[in-house]
Amino acid sequence: MPLTVRPRRNRSIRILVTLICGLLPFLLGTAILYMQAERSLQQSSQNTADEALRQFELMLDNTAQAAHELLPLAGQPCNDVKLALREQVTRRPFVRSTNLVWDNNLYCSSLFGDYQEAVNPGDYAQGKLWLMNGNPVTPNTALLVFRLSEGRGGALTTLDGYHLSNILRLIGRQTLLLLQVGDTWLSADGKVHEGPPPELPVAQSMLNSSRYAFSVSAGYPEGETWRYMLVEYPPLFSLLMFFGVVSGAIGHMVQKRSTSPSHEMLRALEAGEFIPYFQPVVHGDSKLWSGAEVLMRWNHPKEGLVRPDLFIPFAEHSGLIVPMTRALMRQTAALLGPISSTLPAPFHVGINITANHCQDLELVEDCREFLAAFVPGSIDLVLELTERELIEPTDVTRQLFDQLHALGVRIAIDDFGTGHSSLAYLRKFNVDFLKIDQSFVAMIGLDALSRHILDSIIELSAKLDLGIVAEGVETQAQSDYLTAHHHVNFLQGYLFGKPMPAADFINALNHH
Repeated sequence: MPLTVRPRRNRSIRILVTLICGLLPFLLGTAILYMQAERSLQQSSQNTADEALRQFELMLDNTAQAAHELLPLAGQPCNDVKLALREQVTRRPFVRSTNLVWDNNLYCSSLFGDYQEAVNPGDYAQGKLWLMNGNPVTPNTALLVFRLSEGRGGALTTLDGYHLSNILRLIGRQTLLLLQVGDTWLSADGKVHEGPPPELPVAQSMLNSSRYAFSVSAGYPEGETWRYMLVEYPPLFSLLMFFGVVSGAIGHMVQKRSTSPSHEMLRALEAGEFIPYFQPVVHGDSKLWSGAEVLMRWNHPKEGLVRPDLFIPFAEHSGLIVPMTRALMRQTAALLGPISSTLPAPFHVGINITANHCQDLELVEDCREFLAAFVPGSIDLVLELTERELIEPTDVTRQLFDQLHALGVRIAIDDFGTGHSSLAYLRKFNVDFLKIDQSFVAMIGLDALSRHILDSIIELSAKLDLGIVAEGVETQAQSDYLTAHHHVNFLQGYLFGKPMPAADFINALNHH
């Protein structure tokens, strides 16, 4: 039933929604922090690449300056210029060796003096730089050779790879930093590699020198973004977890509220799922149909027809019983109003009301609207006061009952003898009928004490000039016993008809 404990599947869905509500802020916050970390790493790698580029250009400026000073000496005998070559090595902090070239032949070196070695300009990127993996003096040690040529002469200055790898290590402590010259590249461990450099997984920044034929790539290894977040954002992660818990709790409470009985009944009220059922009321003597009690049923789209004891208490507790009764009265008027001229007059129409209806005067307008739908004098509207909640005798309630009586509406006390303060109601409110509870009727012929109570109620109503409706009549013996008491005006129960939908009731009414 819609107001009982929900099945496990729905509970699982609510748990899932609660988890989603809790995880969503954490996941969204983590995504935002991830993007922020990526931006920070990208900026860091950009700054690292900028600094490395600047340092390499300063080193090459020093090397190029030595080459410019030596170039005019190209072509002169080696013995005449080798001291000048060695002087540049001594004066320049990054220059490892200097060489002179004539007709693409290295003929003089600061290391060896006279020397013969062919020079291939194609080995040099843009004819200027060559990153080589050592020479005969220092094999497997990186060298960066700067070439300057003019006409037949040229000067070569070499930069020690130690200085290059040192820059890569010191500037790129937290990054991966690479130096690329042509088709070779140098890593921070001082090794020269052939081919294009690898793609750096995270935040790669690549800068090309505007003055020399080299480029620098900076970036981070795989997973660096998460490592950065764990190191830099612990307080923010704690805050995200707090927001996740709060969001999950709010989502859980909202779900509980949205799946509460009052919420479900409000949805049903808006959908018109509360419909009238009619149980016949017959005259006590002739047993002819004299009217009906209008009972509320819930035609739930999934659960089918819901018993009133499963939702009426919730409706009374939440206050929804008032608009639900108003909707019930309007449906009843729309169903019976058009045929009111054919009804046995006055046709008894009983509708239940509770203490919630007695808190203001809106019920008067509801009854006025209800009566206006019928031919004047064709119906006898009886409001049956249920005693599940105590009705306080205030000025408002007295005024309410006075105005209802002025409209011709009658008041009955439902389930008389079972609720609280029934006798007080008789004294404080101007009622017209007593409805004998079916628990007394069921004991007719079975329990002497209940029969005496029943007889006392009938006798009391006669002395107070009140009408009586006996409900719960299910056997012929009960009917005969009540009929023998001439003060029992109306009978109601399964013996004469069960509650039925409007179409069935109207059809049965035509046959009676």
